[in-house]
Amino acid sequence: MTLYSQQAANTRRTWFLMAVFLMLVIAVGFGVSWYYNMSSILYVAVAFALIVNFWSYWYSDRVVLSMTGAHKATREQYFDFYTVTENLSITAGLPMPKLYVIDDNAPNAFATGRDEKHAVVCATTGLLSMMKRKELEGVVAHEISHIKNHDILLMTVAVVLAGFLAILADIFLRISLFGGGGRGRDGGNNQLGIILAIVGIIVAPFAAQLIKLAISRKREYVADASGALLTRYPQGLATALQKISDYGQPMRKPSHATAHLFIGDPFGTKTTNWMSRLFSTHPPVKARINALLNTAR
Repeated sequence: MTLYSQQAANTRRTWFLMAVFLMLVIAVGFGVSWYYNMSSILYVAVAFALIVNFWSYWYSDRVVLSMTGAHKATREQYFDFYTVTENLSITAGLPMPKLYVIDDNAPNAFATGRDEKHAVVCATTGLLSMMKRKELEGVVAHEISHIKNHDILLMTVAVVLAGFLAILADIFLRISLFGGGGRGRDGGNNQLGIILAIVGIIVAPFAAQLIKLAISRKREYVADASGALLTRYPQGLATALQKISDYGQPMRKPSHATAHLFIGDPFGTKTTNWMSRLFSTHPPVKARINALLNTAR
């Protein structure tokens, strides 16, 4: 397998997961509307999800930068960061993204923004001080690939849909448990339908969370492959990932809301049992390095 084929395969898997994700939103909305015998609930649910997605996409960069405490990076203060990003942006055929820095010793970086013309690449001071230039190029190429591959929009949609499903399920369960009343008065078949609807709505947010995490992990593989193609030097990113993993300590203010954006897990190195991998926002570093080095041959 080559870097090109790996990139294409992971992209196909990601869009398949997004299709399943959207079907979950429609299924939950349908279940609630069936329970109350009101088809308008389904339309309202889908419309509300689209509106929230639009708002989140439009203002995602401001929200993320505020949550992470990032500040603007100048060319004079962060010369290597600036020139590496400038050169790779030209190579990728993209406008130069705005650069931000987080004052944190833990090495990490992320990209955000609503499109290629309004993109941001942000790195921690720990990453900028730790990486050699080739390693920094690998990290920045990874983040620029997120911008070029439109991952910003994809992950914003995934996060909002997961949160929306959780809120919708919570509202439905509270109403149904505390006097909501639905189709239960019509007999046994409806009782079975109600049980299935409740079970489905309980399971849906959990499944949505797993799909969101799976999408996040797939996008990391895609960005790794795309970044390696951009620099033509997979070893740079592989070495950078190893350094990020070896540091092991969490960032000062990690957040589950933004964890999926970072190149490395902001909560630090965790155990690698199957349960931790299932709920991780990032694929194992060893697997990422192996994919980079093996597919580059």
